[in-house]
Amino acid sequence: MVLNRFRPLFFLFLCIPAIVLGQVRSVLTLKKNWKFHNGQDSMAYKMAFDDSKWQSVTIPHDWAIYGPFDKEIDKQVVAIEQNNETVATEKTGRTGALPYVGQGWYRNKFRIPQYKKGQKVILLFEGAMSEPKVYVNGNKVGEWGYGYSYFHFDITEQVLADKLNTIAVQLTNVESSSRWYPGAGLYRNVRVIVKNNESIDLWGTFITTPFISPEMAKVNIKTKASGDGVHLVTRIIDAVGDTLSTDITHLKFGNEFDQNIAVPDPKLWSPESPYLYTAVSQLFVGDELKDEVTTRFGIRDIKYDSKTGFSLNGKTRKFKGVCLHHDLGPLGAAVNRSALKRQLRILKDMGCDAIRSSHNMPSLEQLELCDELGFMFLAESFDEWAKPKVENGYNRFFEEYAEKDIVNLVRATRNHPSIVMWSAGNEVPDQYGLIGVKRAKWIQDIFHREDPTRPVTVGMDQVQNSMESGFGAILDIPGLNYRLPLYEEAYEKFPQGFILGSETASTVSSRGIYKFPVVEAKMKQYKDYQSSSYDLETCSWSNIPDDDFVWQDDKSWVIGEFVWTGFDYLGEPTPYDEKWPSRSSYFGINDLAGLPKDRYYLYRSRWNTEEETLHILPHWNWEGREGETTPVFVYTSYDSAELFVNGKSMGVRKKHFGTSKNRYRLMWMDVQYDPGSLKVVAFDGQGKVAVEKEMVTAGKPYRIVLDPDRTELNADGEDLAFVTVSVVDKHGILCPTATNQLKFKVKGEGKYRAACNGDPTSLEMFHHPTMKLFSGKLVVLVTTTEKAGSIELSVTGKGLKSAKIGLSSKKPL
Repeated sequence: MVLNRFRPLFFLFLCIPAIVLGQVRSVLTLKKNWKFHNGQDSMAYKMAFDDSKWQSVTIPHDWAIYGPFDKEIDKQVVAIEQNNETVATEKTGRTGALPYVGQGWYRNKFRIPQYKKGQKVILLFEGAMSEPKVYVNGNKVGEWGYGYSYFHFDITEQVLADKLNTIAVQLTNVESSSRWYPGAGLYRNVRVIVKNNESIDLWGTFITTPFISPEMAKVNIKTKASGDGVHLVTRIIDAVGDTLSTDITHLKFGNEFDQNIAVPDPKLWSPESPYLYTAVSQLFVGDELKDEVTTRFGIRDIKYDSKTGFSLNGKTRKFKGVCLHHDLGPLGAAVNRSALKRQLRILKDMGCDAIRSSHNMPSLEQLELCDELGFMFLAESFDEWAKPKVENGYNRFFEEYAEKDIVNLVRATRNHPSIVMWSAGNEVPDQYGLIGVKRAKWIQDIFHREDPTRPVTVGMDQVQNSMESGFGAILDIPGLNYRLPLYEEAYEKFPQGFILGSETASTVSSRGIYKFPVVEAKMKQYKDYQSSSYDLETCSWSNIPDDDFVWQDDKSWVIGEFVWTGFDYLGEPTPYDEKWPSRSSYFGINDLAGLPKDRYYLYRSRWNTEEETLHILPHWNWEGREGETTPVFVYTSYDSAELFVNGKSMGVRKKHFGTSKNRYRLMWMDVQYDPGSLKVVAFDGQGKVAVEKEMVTAGKPYRIVLDPDRTELNADGEDLAFVTVSVVDKHGILCPTATNQLKFKVKGEGKYRAACNGDPTSLEMFHHPTMKLFSGKLVVLVTTTEKAGSIELSVTGKGLKSAKIGLSSKKPL
């Protein structure tokens, strides 16, 4: 367990020892000393239960990610339309083929040294998968339904002062409860909060910025607090720690203080400049400090208008967004800050400026990082309402929990400047009929009640029905999932004056895999269960990226897009969801290991306007295809380029409006493969050479190369280095078809955590210290211990020159 006394907890609090008489709140994060059992045990809730033989784990924890993969796990049967008939199809690998189904128990024993009789104790869960039942010292304190929700219980009556307290959590995952890999276990943090009776409510602070000018910003802070005779002192602090303004109020409306505080010369939050302020709220009784909460926030203005679309801080812009599932590839659902930060850095380089949490409530760490790094956020809530998509999905909990889940989502996260809209649901079957319209209004009204400052959307796939029923008309923002042929009609029929591409593209590809002939295709399948990285293959409902680009560029009333998806994720292996082995998606712009696919550079060439992009595909190792047609594509931020094969010009190509592909790609469709050199020269607007890039046919695999994303880590037992491992020939040229089996070993103050090669058909377990290369690469994850020092990763492979790399860790400040 970790006592958080000095770490800012995003929306929550900073535990600072009181400098006047009195004691402020303390936050105990229960990370260590957990015992875990995968299975049922009717006695495990009791204090005296013997858990000594259970597995020792740390939280966050996902029990299912350790496998093994098994196609029989939650093999769902789904009805589909085929030749005008409804037929049943088995969805093998739909939920990742990992053993998440079943029951798990977690137990922990802990002391609360700060707790004194008369104080309040809150037990906070930031996510528990799923249907948790929670016991403290043998007493049931509560339960919850939704595995993605944040929830808390008052355990004041159950805790013991100056004695060991026992917490037991029972989790149950049932079959047919998810359409993707949900993970299993206490996959997000668990905290114990101790505070005085005179205190600020959990999630009781709500900060908005209703007026902004270059000279002054008005910051409104509503603070809900308990206790008589209390007054509130609030300070606003800038990013370097200087106090800008202070306000003292004794006036409370019911249980709420309402303050308006001026901030001079405000620095506005945006993706380009994510400036953050901090509000420090102190609750006093007389001169005695009773509670203190810190809240990070940004000063920014959002507006959605029928004439200008979306604007941030008075400037019209379009969302360049991606959808993200919550799993972190080889880490499963267990949240990890450094893994999330790596994802966001990769997306930032691509030019992405927005994230949609699909299709569930985001982790608090993800929101904190989006605030810091500058990403606008579409915070989604549900994949189902009352009507089911899967038999045992959220439909079981909707009537009892929907309002409670929305309230917790909004109150827990509403101070994050990154959040610019809420999503009430994704492709809910309730889009049909009047009852669905009533549900949509009911849910949207709850969001408005809890947060009047942000609009609400729903990702709609049944667009024709939503136009006829009025479902889409009542939403603040009509979100269309795909359905490009209906964009014009939706714009005309919906009253909002704009539409959002809430889910777009769903192009499929496997990193480094190319198929011939090169043609556009839907639901294309191959014997190796891969998809071609020429970025022309899609699903039955979807389209290539270029088609969305046209709408984004040509229609001012399309306010942006959220591409499905930024990274591959576990489960939903379309178009191979009926095949085995296929256990993860092909949709990602980056693969499951976080390695960019070719498509990454297509988006980068359009989204990253600050840096040049020049990327060639395919690779140039095609033994046995000599003389055969092998088209070459170039993704570049420049409008024209010339291609050379072994010094011979293949001609100049220039982007044009003939087709959507020609607007955004340079394509040489009639190139014949000849091993050697493939070079492209890009020209600027004046026809001068701007940049060139060359690809050379590689020889046989010779040695291993290691490339870490970082070399200095925090010695906190959680930080990660992601080391890209590749194989090159004697001349240092990447071998793009290498599949060598490699082994990994970590020495020093670090541990081997996992590996991933991005192959959606691989059944190798992530936590085993060996894996095959896929398309010449894989990624090894190295984690730290809690002791500072040096770390060494060594990678070996039969017949290859091995490699070592040194990392270091130090104690975090």
